[in-house]
Amino acid sequence: MSSIKEEGKDRIIFVTKEEHETPSSAELIEEDPNDPYEERGLILPSGEINWNCPCLGGMASGPCGTTFKDAFSCFHYSKEEVKGSDCLEQFKGMQECMQRYPELYPQEDEKKTQGGADKTQPSLQDSSTDPATDSEPTTSPEPTTSPEQDTSPTPSSPPADTTIPLRSESSLSG
Repeated sequence: MSSIKEEGKDRIIFVTKEEHETPSSAELIEEDPNDPYEERGLILPSGEINWNCPCLGGMASGPCGTTFKDAFSCFHYSKEEVKGSDCLEQFKGMQECMQRYPELYPQEDEKKTQGGADKTQPSLQDSSTDPATDSEPTTSPEPTTSPEQDTSPTPSSPPADTTIPLRSESSLSG
């Protein structure tokens, strides 16, 4: 004997093994293609654009909704060899409209800079000069060898007498 348990919006039906083994007698109802409440994709079965599709992200409404619809319709119904190549004016109009409302339609580069540091400013790690002295980076001097030392380089380690000069704190502050 089956039992039903309701949890919020969900209904859980428990059935016995015998009930599960019998074929279902449920009849499927054919979908009504004209049902306005039925979820559909971007293109309706008739070939028309579904302006209520959530995939448009609300672009069909708002201050630039009309210019968006004009550009998108032009692209959708375009018969050109390169689809949409005849819609440049409509897309230009849409872009101009969107630029008038940057708070509603942020540009891609604006989205990136809102989430972090401005990428147009170089960071200290990107700079090849020392910001404290504004001079060229220092390099280590050439190693010196005595005549009796072997001068052939070894691939696994640097020469033992290589020194790296360090800056004193007084040279960094001035």
